[in-house]
Amino acid sequence: MTVTAPHAPPGRAATGTVGAGEARPARLHALTRHRGRLIAAGTALALLLGAVLLGGGGWPGALAVDVSAPLERGSEWIIDNRDSHPLFLYVLGHVSNAVVVAVRAVYLVLLAVGWAGVTAAVGLVAWRVAGVRLALTSVAAFAVCGLLGMWVPTLQTLALMVVAVAASVLLGGLLGLAAGLSDRMHRVLRPVLDTMQVLPAFAYLLPVVLVFGIGVPAAVLATVVYAAPPMARLTALGLRDADAGVMEAAASLGATGRQRLLTARLPLARRELLLGVNQSIMMALGMAVIASVIGAGGLGDRVYQALASVDVGAALAAGVPVVLLAVVLDRVTAAAGERIGAAPARRTALGWAVALAVTAVVAVAGRLSDRLSWPDAWTVDVAGPVNGAVDWMTAHLYSGVPVVGGTADWAGRFTTWVLNPLRDGLQGLPWWAVLLTVGALALLIGTWRTAATAVLATAAIGVLGVWDPALDTLSQVLAAVAVTLLLGVALGVAAARSTRLGRALRPVLDVFQTMPQFVYLIPVVALFGVGRAPAVAAAVVYALPAVVRITAQGVRGVDPAVMEASRSLGATGRQQLFQVQLPLARPALLLAVNQGVVLVLAVVVIGGLVGGGALGYDAVFGLAQGDLATGLVAGAAIVCLGLMLDRVTQPTEHRAHAGKGA
Repeated sequence: MTVTAPHAPPGRAATGTVGAGEARPARLHALTRHRGRLIAAGTALALLLGAVLLGGGGWPGALAVDVSAPLERGSEWIIDNRDSHPLFLYVLGHVSNAVVVAVRAVYLVLLAVGWAGVTAAVGLVAWRVAGVRLALTSVAAFAVCGLLGMWVPTLQTLALMVVAVAASVLLGGLLGLAAGLSDRMHRVLRPVLDTMQVLPAFAYLLPVVLVFGIGVPAAVLATVVYAAPPMARLTALGLRDADAGVMEAAASLGATGRQRLLTARLPLARRELLLGVNQSIMMALGMAVIASVIGAGGLGDRVYQALASVDVGAALAAGVPVVLLAVVLDRVTAAAGERIGAAPARRTALGWAVALAVTAVVAVAGRLSDRLSWPDAWTVDVAGPVNGAVDWMTAHLYSGVPVVGGTADWAGRFTTWVLNPLRDGLQGLPWWAVLLTVGALALLIGTWRTAATAVLATAAIGVLGVWDPALDTLSQVLAAVAVTLLLGVALGVAAARSTRLGRALRPVLDVFQTMPQFVYLIPVVALFGVGRAPAVAAAVVYALPAVVRITAQGVRGVDPAVMEASRSLGATGRQQLFQVQLPLARPALLLAVNQGVVLVLAVVVIGGLVGGGALGYDAVFGLAQGDLATGLVAGAAIVCLGLMLDRVTQPTEHRAHAGKGA
């Protein structure tokens, strides 16, 4: 079935002659298809010649470089000179001390305010920016943190978050300001921010540990670097998309560049700025939890220690406050962005003054009554019952369930039938075949520059000497992406075609997208134990919401006129889906694939904490044991793998438009 426009465009006769405007997309589509066939034929020929001339086998040892010795020497030099070299004494040492002092000061202020003061302050802030319902939700969330016995770790995480978010917003805002006002700076920063946003969180930990060692400074600085890019991107977007008419009017009134920035550009971009703050907060929280591996403390450290000992109950007791903290911070900052400018300035100032006064009264009352810390009598032990439930599951659900089998059986079958063959198949491919396939895939949807970047990133993995572990990680990523796309596209299409299902899924997806990566490991360990299959399961659950949302938005955004035309031609619902909606939603589907791959890789790497092995295990081992050479090599390989996967799944702009026009 072919869908045509219901009416001829104005000014064009409805004849059989194809106009130049119609011929151009057709020629572009024909060239695209012809180019794909040429690439496929060239790849097949190159594979045949490679099999004859180069043979098989993994990455040649002669092409690998042992970088562990130089890294160890560099690590030893840094450790030996931390107390004497001017760079550490007069620059990095002051940065480290400033971070420690700032986090300590915020933590002491939170302790001095007391649990009642902190809870009241959170509730009043939520009330001012989001209303009574979210205020009650925020108070209940912080009360649950105390009931679970996690009040002090929650304050530790909150103190680290305050400092890290402030620094991230400042750094990202300055970079975004430069990119928003300068085209040259925008061109320079764009590829840097693109690369930073596809790197797994673990990759940020290794360099800062090498320089600052294990502890709070390294954790805060890694969090800042990880959380700053969204703020920079959205700041630049808001400044560059400022209303041209308003800017022209300001210039015609004789405003200077500084005046135009302060009175026009920044006020017009305030929603983007608050969205950037929201995204920085969420990424900072996720990174602050992961940074527990390098001594960040707080809730993340409780989760990490519990997972290391496979204590699911303790992990859940620490994981629930992380989720609640994420939900509260996300909802409050999102509501602030939506309501900005809605109330008069005088009313807003009066409301904040009342909130501050109430907080001060509650804090003073708590100090006078000597009840600053959360009462021990008000805590509930959930670790024991949860571990009891896990023991029951181990005895009754892990294996031996009639007909369907147990969760451990499912994990074992998935490992045996999917992960092992996929890993063995990838590791059995000749190294040159892998490089050639990567280059061909990148070239099909990108440019020669994209293909060269992907091939060089893949080759760098072999040069680092971690070819087999990287292919093991890649096999887990491919398996998780396949499951994610299968479920995500199906749910996204169903949500786009059913308003009721879309409304039902929205709050679930909202909660899942606010949960930090670390938390996803807790339920899969409870259900499947440890191993590669649980790591894949956690990656699927983490990446699924983004794929569902992007797919639903793409399918729902198809032009209604085209849908009406297809219905008028007698197309069934199935024909509309497969011949109209999915082809026209191709750019959104490609974006869903790209985001699914990037998000899956982030959690598969963290899966090294629960037996995922491969590069994730090497990175965790290097961080935990102080073997920075192993950790840095694994981290560099993870960066290269993420860069390759992003380039292979991210079409260039003209490719996406060509597919859309087709």
